[in-house]
Amino acid sequence: MIQKRAGIIVNFSSAWGRSTSPDVAPYCATKWAVEGLTQSLSQELPQGMAAVALNPGIIHTEMLETCFGESAAAYTPLQQWVQSAVPYILNLGARDNGRQLTVPG
Repeated sequence: MIQKRAGIIVNFSSAWGRSTSPDVAPYCATKWAVEGLTQSLSQELPQGMAAVALNPGIIHTEMLETCFGESAAAYTPLQQWVQSAVPYILNLGARDNGRQLTVPG
């Protein structure tokens, strides 16, 4: 990627990488680290490349069930999320370098 000066690095973050909540401190800390790493990396990349921190939004996953219990079922199912997330991610470009993004929807 560096040799070609083209490519996008997408680091998955979370809203909890941009805020905090009780009972999820370790998760928040790791996602804050992803945000910081991505910001630093974006400053080091050659022109034509990008690094972005992507908040996928709230998706019904096993991890969400651990945090939210039965109410996790009220959130977007993974298969539905994929339908909007994949086109969004494939549309990212060098213009997005260093941005904190969230999958729409």
